[in-house]
Amino acid sequence: MSQKRIIGWLAVALLAGAVVYGVRDYITGRHAPAARHGAPAQTVSAQAAELQTWQPAMDLVGELRASKGADLALQVSGIVRSLSFESGDVVQAGAPLLQLVADDQIAKLDSLRATAELNALTLKRDTEQLKIKAVSQATVESDEANLKNSRALVAQQQALVAQYSLTAAFAGRLGIRSVDLGQYLSAGTTIVTLQALDPLFADFFVPQQFFGRLQVGQPVNVRVDAYPGQEFAATVSAINAKVESGSRNVKVRAVLKNPKGQLVPGMFARVGLEIDAAGQFVTLPQTAIVANPYGSTVFVLEKGADGKGLVARETFVKLGQARGDFVAIVSGLKAGETVVVAGQIKLRNGTPVVVDNSHLPQAKLDPKVSD
Repeated sequence: MSQKRIIGWLAVALLAGAVVYGVRDYITGRHAPAARHGAPAQTVSAQAAELQTWQPAMDLVGELRASKGADLALQVSGIVRSLSFESGDVVQAGAPLLQLVADDQIAKLDSLRATAELNALTLKRDTEQLKIKAVSQATVESDEANLKNSRALVAQQQALVAQYSLTAAFAGRLGIRSVDLGQYLSAGTTIVTLQALDPLFADFFVPQQFFGRLQVGQPVNVRVDAYPGQEFAATVSAINAKVESGSRNVKVRAVLKNPKGQLVPGMFARVGLEIDAAGQFVTLPQTAIVANPYGSTVFVLEKGADGKGLVARETFVKLGQARGDFVAIVSGLKAGETVVVAGQIKLRNGTPVVVDNSHLPQAKLDPKVSD
């Protein structure tokens, strides 16, 4: 019995050792991946890396501003007597917009004018009298001073009366009227906004490392959500003289024509700014890129050891600018190499593959929402 018991314990120990050895081999990877030992081939979609000519550009965000814009208000308080505009009107510079009740101020102006006219007659009469020595030179000089003072008071009152009326400071489009007839207005109350819509400004910020590549006259394209798929041509008109200390960005202003009035100030805009000359780049659909904590990789297809089938080789790549469905490859890949663009999740380094592009979606440089 003791021998049988010993043999049994030895058998159990050998079995346990075999299990431990096998698990250790599996964990430490002594055995090659199954893909290298006759594992079934995985079906993927693949295409060759293309060499495309791209114009390097930056996609920035900005805001549209009017070339001239103001919230119109009056310097004085009063009751609205008349309105000469409607909301949304297009007006010319100097067009009358609103008049306050100013009867007392106008009456005072008439009184001052009458005084000025009387002083003018007095000066004329005393000047004639001076010729025959009927009055002194001092009297004439006093008359001249009185006339100048009265005329100054008239000019002062005229300026005050003018403050009771509102005119368009420049040509443009009016916004929504916020006052009504008979309403009492306090000084400084906004009556309506006036915006010059052609041309417009597009203000945006550029990182300081690109400051040396900025210059007045650079072409810019502007896109807004209100008109998807449409671009508006603009030109850099001014570059700020300082870099913002908080963000280390420099403010840039571009001017764009808006003859149809499609764009309005305050719109959020996406700005495309060309920063370098056009160049050729190796490009891939963005679906080909596999992101992991160590960097970006792609699976390149190569002939297997038998020279017949294809196997996947994982390689690191450095990415450049993205455009539409494509991304530029700065290093790690050559033009013409076949790369897996769908099905990478099933692959490991050395996995045999079969290519099937029957359901491959078409990548585009300028995809639309309908695509």
